Amino acid sequence: MDRKWKWVLSSGALLVIFLGRMTTALEVPLDLPQPPTITHQSPKDFIIDPRENILIYCEAKGKPHPSFSWTRNGTHFDVEKDSKVLMKPSSGTLVIDISGEKAEAYEGIYQCTARNEHGTAVSNNIFIRQSRSPLWSKERKEAIMVQVGVSLVLQCRPPAGLPPPIIFWMDNNFQRLPQNTRVSQALNGDLYFSNVLLDDTRNDYICYARFPHTQTIQQKQPITVKVLDMDAINETVAALYNYTNNLFVDSPSGERRPSFMAPLGRSSTQMALRGGVLEIECIAEGLPTPEVSWYKESGDLPSSRMSFHNFQKTLKIADVMEADAGDYRCTAKNSLGSAHHTIKVSVKAAPFWISAPRNLILAPKETGILTCRVSGDPKPQIAWSVNGVPIENSPKDTSRKVEDDTVILSDVQTGSSAVYQCNASNEFGYLLANAFVNVLAEAPRVLTPPNNVYQVITNNPAFLDCASFGSPIPTITWFKDSQTSILNRDPYVIHNNGTLEINVAQSLNSGKYTCIASNNLGTRENHVYLEVKEPTRILAQPEYMVVQRNRKAVFECKVKHDPTLIPTMNWLKDNGELPDDERFLVDTDSLTINEVTEEDEGTYTCVMNTTLDQDSASAMLTVVEEPDPPTDLELTDQRERSVQLTWIPGDEHNSPTQKFLVQYEDLLHQAGVWHNLTEEEGTKTTAHLDLSPYAYYSFRVLAVNHVGFSQPSQPSRQYRTNPAAPDVNPTDVHGVGTEHNNLVISWKELTGLQSNGPGLQYKVNWRQKDVEEDWLSETVANASKYVVSGTPTFVPYEVKVQAVNDYGNGPAPEAVVGYSGEDVPISAPESVQVLVQNGTLAEVHWEPVLTSMVRGRLQGYKVSYWRERSLHQAEAQQEEQQVLLFSGNRTDGRLPGLKPYSLYTLNIRVVNGKGEGPPSPNHNFETPEGVPGPPSFLRIKNTDMDSLTLEWGPPQDNNGRLTGYTLKYQPVNSSNELGPVEEMMFPANETTVILADLKYSTRYKFYFNAKTIKGSGPTITEEAVTIMDEAMKSDQVDLATQGWFIGLMCAIALLILVLLIICFIKRNKGGKYPVKEKEDAHQDPEIQPMKDDDGTFGEYSDTEDHKPLKGSRTPSNGTVKRDDSDDSLVDYGEGGDGQFNEDGSFIGQYSGKKEKDTHEGNESSEAPSPVNAMNSFV
Repeated sequence: MDRKWKWVLSSGALLVIFLGRMTTALEVPLDLPQPPTITHQSPKDFIIDPRENILIYCEAKGKPHPSFSWTRNGTHFDVEKDSKVLMKPSSGTLVIDISGEKAEAYEGIYQCTARNEHGTAVSNNIFIRQSRSPLWSKERKEAIMVQVGVSLVLQCRPPAGLPPPIIFWMDNNFQRLPQNTRVSQALNGDLYFSNVLLDDTRNDYICYARFPHTQTIQQKQPITVKVLDMDAINETVAALYNYTNNLFVDSPSGERRPSFMAPLGRSSTQMALRGGVLEIECIAEGLPTPEVSWYKESGDLPSSRMSFHNFQKTLKIADVMEADAGDYRCTAKNSLGSAHHTIKVSVKAAPFWISAPRNLILAPKETGILTCRVSGDPKPQIAWSVNGVPIENSPKDTSRKVEDDTVILSDVQTGSSAVYQCNASNEFGYLLANAFVNVLAEAPRVLTPPNNVYQVITNNPAFLDCASFGSPIPTITWFKDSQTSILNRDPYVIHNNGTLEINVAQSLNSGKYTCIASNNLGTRENHVYLEVKEPTRILAQPEYMVVQRNRKAVFECKVKHDPTLIPTMNWLKDNGELPDDERFLVDTDSLTINEVTEEDEGTYTCVMNTTLDQDSASAMLTVVEEPDPPTDLELTDQRERSVQLTWIPGDEHNSPTQKFLVQYEDLLHQAGVWHNLTEEEGTKTTAHLDLSPYAYYSFRVLAVNHVGFSQPSQPSRQYRTNPAAPDVNPTDVHGVGTEHNNLVISWKELTGLQSNGPGLQYKVNWRQKDVEEDWLSETVANASKYVVSGTPTFVPYEVKVQAVNDYGNGPAPEAVVGYSGEDVPISAPESVQVLVQNGTLAEVHWEPVLTSMVRGRLQGYKVSYWRERSLHQAEAQQEEQQVLLFSGNRTDGRLPGLKPYSLYTLNIRVVNGKGEGPPSPNHNFETPEGVPGPPSFLRIKNTDMDSLTLEWGPPQDNNGRLTGYTLKYQPVNSSNELGPVEEMMFPANETTVILADLKYSTRYKFYFNAKTIKGSGPTITEEAVTIMDEAMKSDQVDLATQGWFIGLMCAIALLILVLLIICFIKRNKGGKYPVKEKEDAHQDPEIQPMKDDDGTFGEYSDTEDHKPLKGSRTPSNGTVKRDDSDDSLVDYGEGGDGQFNEDGSFIGQYSGKKEKDTHEGNESSEAPSPVNAMNSFV
C-alpha cells in the first residue's frame, strides 16, 4: 500500500523533545471535553510605560472554549462599562487605552478568570504599576576643598524611580570619568576616592541616572572638587582658609594604613533571596591605595557562580543557594597594614516548587491524587481552591479529601470535572498553580503521525514516539517487524509516555516498529520506521603545518560517511568563515591556500555535516619567513683596536633567530664590498669586534633563522682607526728556481686592511744555506715576487719577507728554505743487473746516481724495456717499448707482464724536475719457458655412426718447446649426464686423429690442450653427435606407408561404424535415453561431432590447421601433440639422440632437457600407431 513518509531527526533534537514531554503537563486533545487551562498571562510584577497602551495578557484553552472575567484589587472589574478598556475576542487579554488619561488610574492588582461548564481557572495576581523617572531636587553645591592624600566621597543620591535607575558618572563632555582601584563607584551610586591627588581637581563631577522603561536620563548638578597641597601654602593662608570656610574634609592626609569607608564598622549584615543575585562590597581608604581581597570563613567561594567587579571591591554571586549563607570577610591591605570587615549573609527563599500539581485525566470510578509540594524560607502556607473558590467554601464532596499539600480524589463520577488551585505564599512572594481533574471515558487514540521515519547514527540512542491518549490511560506495547514478541527487555526501554528507547542503536535495529495502545474501551496501533546510519568519521585529519610565506599550504580532510546521507564539507578559520579570497581553494577532501601570508595564520577546521551528525578536526597553520633586519645599530666602548656593536632584533616571523652575522665595509681600501666579520648566537644583541688600524669601518647585521637570511640592517655610523706598523708579514713565502742559475722568491701580498698604514713595502732577504755569508736584501713595493740571479744550480737558500710601512716594520719574519733552479742530470745509473723470477716476472737492480750528478730534485728512475723476439725465432721482432717509473731514491724494481721464453732488452735513466739523464747501457735478459696457450682451433669432420675425425692447430703462443697434446672425451646422454672419460696423448707434430668404435646416435664432448715441459695449457672444448642406422630410418618411414597398415586402419573404422549403427537402432527401439542431454552437459569443446553424411569421424583441427596422419584416429581426448619440427629423420642424425618404440616410430629428439612426464597434460609424444589407434577406441 502507499505510505506517506515523514522524515524525523532522531538524535539530540529528539532527545530534547522527549525529555521536554516527560516534564510537561498531560495534554488532552482539544476535540475532547476539558476544563480551562491558562496558556499565557502577564508577569506578576508588571511595570508599564505611561506613554503606551496597557496590555494585560490572559489566554486559555478548553472544550468548550472558556469565557473570561477580571477582578481588580479584589473586586469585579466590569470591562464593558469602561470605554477605554477592550477585551480581545475569544481571549481574556485586556487592552487599556490611556491616551488622554493618566496611567495611575489603572494601577492595581488584576486577576483573570477563565471558565466553562467543566471548571474555572484563574491567573496570577498581576500587579500593574507605572514606571517613574522623577527629577532631581534643586540644590546648590559649593566647591569641596580637600587636602592631597585624604579620602573623599561624592554622593549621588538619585531620586527613587520605578524601576531603580542605572547610575554612572561623567563630565561636561559626556565622557565617563576614569575609575580604578583608587577611584570607584559604589553600588548605591556614590563616587569613592581612597585618596585624592592634585589631578582630581575639576568642576564637572556629574552623576547621571538612566531610567530604563522611559529611556530618560536625569542629571545631578555638577560638583566641584579642589585639591590643595598644604605644604606649598603659607601657614597663615592655610589658617585663614580653615577658619573662614571650614570646608576641608576632616581626615588625615599622609600615608596611613587602610580603613573602610563602606560598610562602616567591623561587621555588617545582608540578606539575599534564593535564586537571586548577591552583591556585597567593601570600599577602603588609605595611602598608598589599598588592595581588596575576599574569602568565606565557613567554606569556599562558589567559583562557578562568582565574579569580582569594581576592581575587586564588589563580590557578585549569581543564582544564590542556601549554601551561600555565611560570613564573608573582605581585607584591605597596603604597605602600612591591613583592615578587615565581615559581612554576615543570610539566605531567605520565596516559595519555589518541589512538585507542582499536574492535570489529572480519570475514568469513572478511578482514584487520583493532586500534590502541591513547595519550599521556602519562611515555610510557605498552602491554600487550596476549587474553580477559584477556597476549598473550605466550596460544596462538600465526599470523594475529595484534603491533607495539607495533597488532595485525594477517589471513586470519581462523570460530571465531577473541576479545576483546582494551589496557592503557596510567604513574606517574599507566592506561587499559584491550576490543575484540572477531567473525568472521561475515551477509547485509545495514537497522537504520533503514522509511518514516521526515524534516522539515527550507529551507537547513539534512538527514541521512537508513540504519544497516545485515552481514559483509562492506555497501555503501550511495541513489536518489531513481523515478530510477535513484545519489546520489553535489553536493549529496549519503554517509557511511561509510550516512547520506545534503544540505548545503543545498531544496524540490526533498523526496520519497522509497531506500537499498540489499548485500554478497556479499545485498541489502536501505529507503525514507524527506524533507519540506523553509519557515523561520519574523518579518516585523514589535517595536520599542523609550518609554511614559508608565499608558498602553498594544503590541509587534507578525508571523510567516511553513510552512503545514503548527503555530506557537506565546510572549512572554518579560527571558528569563523574562510576569508573571501581566491587564494583559498576548497576541494572535496582538501583545502589549499596559495601564496600564504601572515594573515593566514590560525586554526583551520574541517567540518563534515550530514543531516544526522557531524565530525570535525582542526590543525594550526604557522607562517614563517626570513626575520626582519635588526635595527638601531650603536657603537659603544670605542678603543684603538676594538669596538662594541649593539642592535635591536627584528620580528622573527615565527621562526627563532639562530644567529646574527656581523659584516663590515672598509671605505678606505675597498668601498662597496662587505666582508663577514663575526657571528653571534641568536639570543645575543651585542658583539665585541676586533679591528685593524688604518681603516674606515661601517658595520651592518643580518639575522638568520631556518628559513634564511634577513635583509641587511642599515649601516652603522663610520668608525675610523689610526695607522700603525704592520701586524703581520706576507704569507705563502717560497723560494723556487725557474732557471738553473736563479732563485724566484714569491709571497702573498697583504690586503689594504692588513697594511695598517700608508707606504706599504716588502723587505726581501736571502742567503745560501749552510754557508757562512751575510743576508742579502732588497725592498720592493706593489710586488709579489723577487728574482735573484747568478745562483749555483740547485742549492738551498734561506729566504724571508717582512712587511714595512711609514709607521714601522712588521714582526721579525721566519726563514723559509728554498732551492735555486735545476738542470738535467749528467750521469746514468750503473751496475744494472736483472734477476728473472719466472716466465712473466723479473727484478732489476742498479746503483743510484750521485746527488751532485742529479743536479735537481730527484723524482725517480725510469726503466725502459722491450721484447726483442721469442726464443723460437731467430730473427728479431721488436715489440713496443714499455716504461716504468720508480719514484724516489730507489735501487730496484719489478717488471711484470713478461712473456715466457723470450729475449728482452732494458736501460735505466735518472729523472729530476728538469728532465731525464742519459740512459744506462742496454742490458739483455731471457725469460724461461712457460705453459703454452690454447690450441688455435679444434674441428670435427667426417661424422659417422661409430667414428669421426678431429683436426687441430698449434697454439699461437707456444711459450716454450711443445711436447705434445692431450685429448679427453666422454658421452652425454639425453639427461645431460656425462659418461666415462677416455684420454689420448699425441706428439707435437700431429694435427689430426680418427676416433673409432663410438656409439651411434650419441653426443660426445671433447676436451683438448697443448703442453710444454712446464705443463698443460688452457683447454678448448667441442661437441659432436654420431648419426643413426639407415635401416632404422627406413623402417620408420615404411611403417606409415605400408598397405597392410592402411587396410588395418580402414577395417577398424568400418567395424566401429557398424557397432555404432547397431547401438543407434537398439536405442530407437528401447525408447529415448537422455544421452544427448548428458553429452550436451559435459561436451568437450574440442571434440567435433560425428558426420552423418559420410559416416566418418570429424577430424581434429587447431588454429594452425595441423591434422593427424591420414587414415588414423585422434586420441580419445581429442588432441594430437605436434612434433617440434617437420624435419626428416636424416636431420636428426646430427641433431639428437633419437629413440624408437617397438614398431620403429620415432618418439624423441635430443634437446638438452628432460622429456615431459607422460602424466603431464593430455599430450602424447608418440606418433599415431595401430596400437594407439586401437587404444583410442576402447
